[in-house]
Amino acid sequence: MIRPLSLLSSIIRSTVPVPYKINRMSTEASTTTPPPAGGDYSVAFVTVPDNTVAVNVARQLVEKSLVACVNIIPGLTSIYAWEGKINEDPEVLLMIKTRTSRVEELIRHVREVHPYSVAEVIAFPIAHGNAPYLDWIGKTVPKGGTA
Repeated sequence: MIRPLSLLSSIIRSTVPVPYKINRMSTEASTTTPPPAGGDYSVAFVTVPDNTVAVNVARQLVEKSLVACVNIIPGLTSIYAWEGKINEDPEVLLMIKTRTSRVEELIRHVREVHPYSVAEVIAFPIAHGNAPYLDWIGKTVPKGGTA
């Protein structure tokens, strides 16, 4: 008696569709938007000394519409040469998504608010990505001009 119920249960689990998975698949499968031209969007990395600075910089960048999103990644250890010494310090990484046309403004703003005398700001064009996500970056971050 127990065996048939467990068999029935496994059959139901394998045949009953899971709405989230179906919606997620159908949304992605129905996306016919071609990816934007390479280089329209960039990801930038900025390291900061702690989470308080990270949140402050991230909020300012998003509020000024210079970026669409900033991921705050805690728990880094940076080992680097500075002023003739090897240093090892905890840091927080900001992973920033924006338009390539706004990277220079992003760099200027980070340099203005960053506590380090030499702020790490490096950016790379996004060669490939999920088209709806890249489209969202484009809709969120104006092409240029004053932020």
